[in-house]
Amino acid sequence: MGRDHALRIAREDALTAYRDLDAYDVTCEMQGEGWKIDYTPKDQRARGGGPHYVISGDSGDIVSKRYEQ
Repeated sequence: MGRDHALRIAREDALTAYRDLDAYDVTCEMQGEGWKIDYTPKDQRARGGGPHYVISGDSGDIVSKRYEQ
């Protein structure tokens, strides 16, 4: 599974919890056998943080997720 597919899976899940992701920058990198996807606030002074995911590179399953709000 490719990067774009992993990003789509994470975005769909994140939108259910955050509703709007425009305030976040997203990074995505392959680590081991999974995609590590992190949403970080564009405004460094913002409180809290965004969602963080590990998506399986094989199945596309969400291996782990953490929300910082």
